[in-house]
Amino acid sequence: MNYGYARVSGLGQDLDIQIEQLKAAGADKVYSEKITGTHKDRPELQRLLADLKRGDTLMVTKLDRFARTAVDGMTMVKELLGRGVRIQILNMGLLEDTPIGRAMLAVFAAMAEFERDMIVERTQEGKAVARLKEGFTEGRPKSYTAKQLNHAMELLGDNSYNQVAAMTGISKSTLIREMNKRKA
Repeated sequence: MNYGYARVSGLGQDLDIQIEQLKAAGADKVYSEKITGTHKDRPELQRLLADLKRGDTLMVTKLDRFARTAVDGMTMVKELLGRGVRIQILNMGLLEDTPIGRAMLAVFAAMAEFERDMIVERTQEGKAVARLKEGFTEGRPKSYTAKQLNHAMELLGDNSYNQVAAMTGISKSTLIREMNKRKA
């Protein structure tokens, strides 16, 4: 049987293209999940690995969907090949348990890890440049202005947190956090 595995890193990303590619390549069943590849616990991947039997084929669109580090990729591929499972990476081809197949895998796994490291490095560089700009604040933008929070704090004098939350639309947890910050 041909099994496909599709993964994206974030909840806002779309799995449809990967799933379509896997089905077009002959996947009978596709496991998919939205979780970063750096997580060791990927429930759908674990279910897939448990279902794979000798003679089955595991299909992924790219190696980095399956494993993010060279060591992780090599370990999983060696284990699967040892169980008699074929691995087809759509942008590379079929991986075989041969010296050339293992060498090819090592090179591609190293490239996937290098690509991920480069993304992290570029992200950090972008953050460093942004920190130099005047008015930069790190983190999420504030949801409420100081004026809105001051008004909510005044309302807390005569009302409960739940009542003020209902009146202002500011969550109870935000009100409590603001109150604790002002007390400190």
